[in-house]
Amino acid sequence: METDPGLESLRRHRAELRDSMTALEQALAAPAGDLSGTWAERANVALVELSADIREHIAVTEGPDGLYPGLLVTAPRLCNSVASLTREHVEIKGMADGLLNRMSEPIVSTDVDAVRELAIALLARLSRHRQRGADLVYEAYQTDIGGET
Repeated sequence: METDPGLESLRRHRAELRDSMTALEQALAAPAGDLSGTWAERANVALVELSADIREHIAVTEGPDGLYPGLLVTAPRLCNSVASLTREHVEIKGMADGLLNRMSEPIVSTDVDAVRELAIALLARLSRHRQRGADLVYEAYQTDIGGET
């Protein structure tokens, strides 16, 4: 049985997004220590990568040749789910942009907990969004896109 190249691309992208989420989670979990810059720098690098993957995810799903336009042609019954996921993109991108702005300011020891809380909220939101996206693809194509390689 031949695999749909679009779904294979989606699986790869999904795995990349998960890897970026894991990198941010690991950066956040590292000891902040004396904040000589290492913790904030590592967290910022991971966040920049995750933000790029979020933008790519939005392009891959919402773009003219993206998942959602094609899905709506083959499964118009899922238009409410697609609309909901599209709205979530706005929220997730806003959360990531807000955190990027916060990370562009100098981080002092009293900021670490707040930055971690914002980032954890973003990761939780993304995790739920990824699951809802996988459920949508499964409902439309009866295919599990997984995302872990």
